[in-house]
Amino acid sequence: MKSEPSFKHLIHSIAELCEVAGDPGELANNKVISYLDQNCMEFIKHSPFLVLSTVNQIGDCDASPRGDQPGFVHVLDSTRLIIPERKGNKRLDSIQNILTQPSVGLLFIIPGTGETLRVNGTAYITRDPKYLEKMTVQGKTPLLGIGVEVKECFLHCAKAFKRSKLWEPEHWPETGHLPSAAKMMAAHANMPGVTEESVEKNLKESYKKRLY
Repeated sequence: MKSEPSFKHLIHSIAELCEVAGDPGELANNKVISYLDQNCMEFIKHSPFLVLSTVNQIGDCDASPRGDQPGFVHVLDSTRLIIPERKGNKRLDSIQNILTQPSVGLLFIIPGTGETLRVNGTAYITRDPKYLEKMTVQGKTPLLGIGVEVKECFLHCAKAFKRSKLWEPEHWPETGHLPSAAKMMAAHANMPGVTEESVEKNLKESYKKRLY
């Protein structure tokens, strides 16, 4: 039996959505391109951080942060780019999702810049040394690469960053009272012998010795 949604006053159709939110303007309707032009390539070249969105075969979504020195994402040509898959905890959530459902969304961010670059496309997992060896850092070559064939590319306006004041240090909240990452991970894992202290030690070692 299908469960009742926990939210009320729901929108059920595009027509209903447009009635509430209105129609997009001419510029918004025409800003999407199907390739990476020189401006987009330059943006990606200077971006040290992106969010990779994937979905699995039953429609469950995932968003994963990816970061490195600016230019860590290699643009191969106007319709292809590749993201290095560095060593991690071996869950490989994004990779597994791509193997079952290859549609992806990328959000490129440059610190201090309000506008972001959105790229949507089809992803593939590659072990081609021709690409991977060019992404070697500190003598470590990535295990895999996420190749993306671009279908859509467009700039997203800065309103979210302006509202959140994300790049304005004077508006950053105090974080001393927040639970540490180690405390949260230990609580979520809820495993015998796994404590906040042991997780903290593992995290520090990982950050120091296993970034690449």
